[in-house]
Amino acid sequence: MTTTSWHADPLVWGTGPRVFEAFLEPTCPYSVRTFNKLDALLEQAGANKITVKIRLQSQPWHLYSGVIVRSILAASTLEGGKETARKIMAAVAAHREEFEFERHAGGPNMDVTPNQIIERLERYSGVALKEAFAIPDLDREIKWHCKHARQNGIHVSPTFMIDGLVRPDMSSGDDVEVWVKLLIG
Repeated sequence: MTTTSWHADPLVWGTGPRVFEAFLEPTCPYSVRTFNKLDALLEQAGANKITVKIRLQSQPWHLYSGVIVRSILAASTLEGGKETARKIMAAVAAHREEFEFERHAGGPNMDVTPNQIIERLERYSGVALKEAFAIPDLDREIKWHCKHARQNGIHVSPTFMIDGLVRPDMSSGDDVEVWVKLLIG
C-alpha cells in the first residue's frame, strides 16, 4: 500500500505578536467583505506587528460551503501553499454568486454538481484542484477548522478573535482603520 503524504499550509499571514483570527465562510457576503480587507489590514497595521489567520467556517445554509472549504484546503496542499489557497478564496470572492444559491435554496446552482463547482474554481483561479480535492484524509484538516471554531464558541461567520478572545464588537462593515486601532492602538 502506497501512502501519499501531504501538508495543508496554514492560512496565516504576517509575523507580529498580535493575532487576528477571522472565521470566514467563503460564499458569505460578509465574509467576502472581510476577506477583501485583509491585505489592507496587514499593510496598514504592519505584517511585523500582527498575524492574520483565516479559519474556514463552513455553514450548511451556504449549500456548497463544504465543497468550497475543501477546495481551499486542498489548494493549500499544492505548490504555493497558502498563496494558492488564497487564489481559490479570491476566485470565490470575485464570483460569489456563481457559488451560492438564491436565498440559500434556489436559482441556477440547483443544477450544478460538486465537480462543476470545482471546475469553476479551477477556471477562475487557474489552480488545478481535482487531484488535491480527492486526498482521502483531507477531512482531518476540515475537522480541525470546525473543532477550533466550536472550541471557541464560534458558530457563524464572520467572527473575529484578537489574541484568542472573540470580539463581538467587530464587524465586516468596519473600516480597516477601526480594526488596526483595535489591534495595535
